[in-house]
Amino acid sequence: MVLTDDARPGLVAGSATAAAPAAAPALAPGAAPAPVPAAGTTTAGTPAAAAAVAPHSPAGVPTHQPPGSPAARNARIPGLDGLRALAVVAVVAFHLAPAWVPGGFLGVDVFFVVSGFLITTLLLREVAGTSWIRLPRFWVRRARRLLPALALVLVVSIPVARVIEPDLTVGIGRQLLGAVTFSTNWVEIAAGTDYFDESQPELLRILWSLAIEEQFYLAWPVLLVVLLIAVRSAAWRVRVVAAGALVSAAAMALLLMPAYGTGVDPTRVYYGTDTHAFGLLLGAAVTLRWAKAGPALRGARAHLLPPLALAGLVALFLLLRSDSPLTYPLGLLAASLLALVLVLACDAARTQPTWFVAALEFPVLRWVGERSYGIYLWHWPVACIVTAAVGAQPGTPWWGVGTGLAVVLTLGLAAASYRWVEMPVRRLGFRGALRALLGAVRTSAVVPKGAVVVAVLALAGTGAAVTSAPERTATELAIAAGVQAGQDAAGPQAATAAARTGQPEPTSRSGRPGPERLPFGAREGAQVSAFGDSVLAAATPAILARYPRAEVEGVVSTDWLDAERMVRAAKREGRLRETVLLNFGTNAGFQLDGSADAARNVLDMIGPDRRVVLVNSVGISYWVPDANKTLDQVAAGRENVAVADWHALVDRHPGLLHADATHPNLDGVEAYTDLVEKSFATLE
Repeated sequence: MVLTDDARPGLVAGSATAAAPAAAPALAPGAAPAPVPAAGTTTAGTPAAAAAVAPHSPAGVPTHQPPGSPAARNARIPGLDGLRALAVVAVVAFHLAPAWVPGGFLGVDVFFVVSGFLITTLLLREVAGTSWIRLPRFWVRRARRLLPALALVLVVSIPVARVIEPDLTVGIGRQLLGAVTFSTNWVEIAAGTDYFDESQPELLRILWSLAIEEQFYLAWPVLLVVLLIAVRSAAWRVRVVAAGALVSAAAMALLLMPAYGTGVDPTRVYYGTDTHAFGLLLGAAVTLRWAKAGPALRGARAHLLPPLALAGLVALFLLLRSDSPLTYPLGLLAASLLALVLVLACDAARTQPTWFVAALEFPVLRWVGERSYGIYLWHWPVACIVTAAVGAQPGTPWWGVGTGLAVVLTLGLAAASYRWVEMPVRRLGFRGALRALLGAVRTSAVVPKGAVVVAVLALAGTGAAVTSAPERTATELAIAAGVQAGQDAAGPQAATAAARTGQPEPTSRSGRPGPERLPFGAREGAQVSAFGDSVLAAATPAILARYPRAEVEGVVSTDWLDAERMVRAAKREGRLRETVLLNFGTNAGFQLDGSADAARNVLDMIGPDRRVVLVNSVGISYWVPDANKTLDQVAAGRENVAVADWHALVDRHPGLLHADATHPNLDGVEAYTDLVEKSFATLE
């Protein structure tokens, strides 16, 4: 993800070597391509003054500056680190607390814009100084920036996850392949992954955006060369790139449009390089536009527009939701345009400092922004592992402890990676860093040698974790076993029920609950019908162990709209018994249109003569609290209906769920069955 292009790119204006190999092809014969304002820093890790700009000749081309000159040393764009910090905080908050920051995933689009701007800045600066782009050198610099931290995250998180929670390593071979080939987005599209499904945590899920950026880094320099040669007009270059951005956004809309309003998974258009490249291209387009014209925001606009853009971006973070049709592409495009204003404000502050950009230079924001790449890489694996270890639900004290621990570990690991892994490679290169490490090993007796031993063990552990990873999660196995148990138990009973006709007789002539009604669990549960989704399926073995004659129908990926169909079929076939358990809502709660009405219709269909228990939902999705409130409203006023507060029970007793924080584990299914039993007792 684009926390990769820090505000101090390695190549400053005019610092490329003046001597050019005779065989090197010039990009724009006869004319220097459009230059760009300086956007970099000095040598790796050295702070640079915020507002200085490399001087320009009257023609608008940066004058050649020796690498050690003041202009080269001070060619840093202020505020970009602070902007990165805000973006990465939004992304981390979205993953740790989606109910609080439901639109935090838009932080990725901020990174895309920053990346498109800075990468194009670097490339145009090199063209302005040398009249060509040395592609291998550019790609090596990108590799130095990306690979060290990524490799460290992989060799640490994979073996640790395998030990702490094996479920997190299901499919890890596929994920690792995507990581090392920078094709995670397409690999996961092919695998049918749902990025926004919090109940299916994947250890390396967040590498999809890094894959898009790396694909951009590989393709864009070549395309830029073609653009500079084929299109002589700077204005037309901008139009071509802006048109590419619009085509990408339109492709996102067109691919998703047929499914709007149906709860469709947007992962294909969100992950696709073709459909999600508009932020990168917009950042590139503005760089081409103002390469000669100077900063875009001047005077009053530089003071007024950036705060409004930031306010709009924060509003999108807090209000926009991943399941809203407005998000694709309008929400993502709006976030990209607002980020574009902020990037231009930072660029303009090099010559016209403003209070807004000065605020983005606050030391804490700069510290976070400089390490934002590592923070982004570490936060998701750390959160998955810590969440699995703690096993608590959002809003509970233990969840707060786990979230705090995940944040502290993320910052600590990112800081350590930045200091001891990333910066040495960026300063010295791969070979130089390796030589320095080997030299330290020969001269030191403890720390460097210990680091080498740990690295070897981590590599071995990663290989062992990948080769021994389970093929299916414990949740999937539990659900499959529950579905099979329900089918086996219902086999002969279903055949008998299909031969019956008519409706079951009421329990009393008055149609009200009568004293002759059997208590829940009597006759091994012969009077129990249960309908639900995968949560009920996971609990089916425990229910049937106590009540072997109960009829349990737990079907994966069902919701309240399906409940209406399932209960109607059971009633028509004479299979609807006097005690009914309903557990829907795991899949989107009441987010789908008509879900609440469907739930009320189901209760009306069951009627007042049967006892009904509704089980509410657990999970970290933002809609869970509202779904449980709606369920209480659906049940309100019905004397024969009780709500089993599964959510509250899980809150009080961490450790009842699998790693997906949604489905009950072995202890959880027993607690679930106890809760259902107590809830029916309130209706006796």
